[in-house]
Amino acid sequence: MKTIIARLWHLIRGPLQWRVLWLWHAKFMVGVTGIVRDGEGRVLLLRHRMWPPDRQWGCPTGYADKGETFEDTIVREVREETGLQVKPGRLVQVTSGYRLRVEVAYEAHLTGGTLAIDSTEILEATWFSPHNLPDGVQESHRLLIQRTQP
Repeated sequence: MKTIIARLWHLIRGPLQWRVLWLWHAKFMVGVTGIVRDGEGRVLLLRHRMWPPDRQWGCPTGYADKGETFEDTIVREVREETGLQVKPGRLVQVTSGYRLRVEVAYEAHLTGGTLAIDSTEILEATWFSPHNLPDGVQESHRLLIQRTQP
């Protein structure tokens, strides 16, 4: 049976193979988080309107658009949510195992812009010392901040 499947697979090369793979495999959204630091080493945290009330604080985050690089996602999300400009740094973490998403985290460095929050998504944006984070920070984000200490 495996030999027959292998021969068929070889015969349907190209776009048809990609369509079969696309239909066969799971589809995921990719959430991208940025651990944004300023020149003083402080971390940008946002109080997210849509997150649970007891853990609304976290790093800038959002879903990658179709065809967008993950680095471009964090640049876009930070700009949309805060008006700030960032340069993506190193990849910090990729986490899978969720039902419909994969989480990706990058370091990012402030390069400019003026803080102006998008009040439909964000309640507050503040720079914090990584050693003095507010109550209500998402635990996964707290761990990312700790992992990326300079």
